[in-house]
Amino acid sequence: MTLADLTQHLPLLLALIVIGGFAGVIGGLLGVGGGIVLVPAFFYAFGALGFHDGQIMQVCVATSLATIVVTSLRSVSAHNRKGAVDWQVLKDWGPWLVLASAVGVLVATRVSSAALQVVFGVLAGLAGLWMAFGRSDWRLGTAMPGLPMRGFLAAAVGFFSALMGIGGGTFGVPLMTLYGMPIHRAVATASGFGVLIAVPAVIGFLMVPAVGAPPFTLGAVNIPAFLVVIGTTLLTTPWGVRLAHAMDPGPLKRAFAVFLTLVALNMLRKVLF
Repeated sequence: MTLADLTQHLPLLLALIVIGGFAGVIGGLLGVGGGIVLVPAFFYAFGALGFHDGQIMQVCVATSLATIVVTSLRSVSAHNRKGAVDWQVLKDWGPWLVLASAVGVLVATRVSSAALQVVFGVLAGLAGLWMAFGRSDWRLGTAMPGLPMRGFLAAAVGFFSALMGIGGGTFGVPLMTLYGMPIHRAVATASGFGVLIAVPAVIGFLMVPAVGAPPFTLGAVNIPAFLVVIGTTLLTTPWGVRLAHAMDPGPLKRAFAVFLTLVALNMLRKVLF
């Protein structure tokens, strides 16, 4: 690679560093998972380089999930040191999350990039609306559900998270709070969902090459983007965790809800118009 090549890609490198840092803080602070930031960021970054055809959305989803394997381990470890993780919930939900994630990858590798954009846009938009208008006193029950509802909810979280390239906190945190779990404990527990969802998903994506992927992509995982982002998220995720235990994240959550809704609408706009 020549000096001119390095200079050409320097803005992308700097953007990925900023993206990774922001994703790490948001993931640790709000429990929404860095993937909700990384997937659209990868999509726009790869598009700026001219990679917007083929299965580029699959590359974005797979690369995001690869980073979540590492950041989720770091996040759940940090939360566990504070005694906030409900390991019984992870044990009960784990098998369903893993199986549904694997099914999600099978679907993701067989649909078009545009279809994944629509899925991401719709679900991210709904997540943004929940963050903006959801109330902490809303309840579906006073305790975490047993079977068969537990299996249905966990499978839904695993399946749609794998399709979107996120770690499960976006759906898991509101679900657990709706069943009476305190928000800080829900955030901590949902940080463990990422490993259970991302590991089987990444294994699947590594086995299926993506059409039209950028250079240095293994299966559907882009290695340079993974390495750059993982370095920054490893640094900043603990910052978000500490902030989550030290402050009220409500105002920031509402601002992020607006940002997420706009990103989702723009993703849909690119597909529909």
